Amino acid sequence: MNFLALAGAALIGLSLGLTGAGGSIITLPVLVYLAGVPPREAVGLSLFVVGAAALVGALQRLKTGEIHLKAAMMFAVSGMAGAAAGARLTPLVSGRVLMILFAALMLVVALNMLRKSKGDHPAGGVCHPWKCLLAGLGVGILTGFIGVGGGFLLMPALVKFARLPLRVATGTSLAVISFNSASGFVSHFGEAPPRWSMALVFAGIAAVGVMAGSWVARKLPVERLRQGFALMVIATGCFVLWRTG
Repeated sequence: MNFLALAGAALIGLSLGLTGAGGSIITLPVLVYLAGVPPREAVGLSLFVVGAAALVGALQRLKTGEIHLKAAMMFAVSGMAGAAAGARLTPLVSGRVLMILFAALMLVVALNMLRKSKGDHPAGGVCHPWKCLLAGLGVGILTGFIGVGGGFLLMPALVKFARLPLRVATGTSLAVISFNSASGFVSHFGEAPPRWSMALVFAGIAAVGVMAGSWVARKLPVERLRQGFALMVIATGCFVLWRTG
């Protein structure tokens, strides 16, 4: 592990803490391009790192009341089932195709989020069971398939389908990411021996980063968080396409 890889681990945590997302989309490129882990092996390792960091962030947000428990349960239950199913799809595609799909999905989500970044929902939230369960299932399938916690998909889904304010969606996203990542990691466990030393170091640094990011997030305006998140996703997606092109 080199300095850039360790700095990437800190950025993973900061992104998760700030936006409730983003860490997952950074983790896979960091592991592949900075730590030299093969893409398919990086999928499982990515899920472990993101899940551990997200759990720390979720516990931190729970203390401040920034988690919608009903939405978190619905998205987590269906998301874990989806992650287990999605993990079975990963071996069907090459590493290059996996990274291209990953980057394309990032760009679509980020551009859509920028286009719709108007206002914020009032406190409370309305999580209709069938909408939230189906949305959680879809996010879970992609979580298991491309090895991300799903936060960059969860955030728009929680805002749209559960009608959560952005700050509550951030905390709820962290809780769901921890469950989805655990399910995806277990499903990928038999594919390659986990690099436990690397996983634990990355997870530890990311956990510190997520606590720092959560503290900073409380100081920033909601709209700036949304815009910053979307721009970061676009930049990462373009970088991945450039490296795989």
